[in-house]
Amino acid sequence: MYHNILIPIAFDAERDISAPLKLAELLGTPGGKVTLLHVMEHVPSYAISYMPTDYLIAARQALQDELDAMAAKLPDATGVVIEGHSGRSILEWAETNEPDLIIIASHRPGVQDLLLGSTAAQVVRHARCAVHVVR
Repeated sequence: MYHNILIPIAFDAERDISAPLKLAELLGTPGGKVTLLHVMEHVPSYAISYMPTDYLIAARQALQDELDAMAAKLPDATGVVIEGHSGRSILEWAETNEPDLIIIASHRPGVQDLLLGSTAAQVVRHARCAVHVVR
């Protein structure tokens, strides 16, 4: 059983978010903590000038609202939105906050993942705690 669980959340259409949430309920201890983490990728500087000035603020708030709604379904869960590169930011957050388990969803790997690597693969290779990959 785990006391501090991190669940990185990607809002991609092909990702099943329900499986990691169910697994956290099964593996978490009563009174344990669950953090739902979403990483907002940086918008390139050439693209930001074409967006409304409050776009990033509104997008961040919408993501936070969605995470809060998901967190409300789990005991002792919170939602956190950070900015950065997905893999590196998840690992940095984990190093600072010391979860004892990361539950991360992954898609079926393809050829491009062999060349570029996926976020889940990066987390599995470099996390300092247990990692459970859900497909």
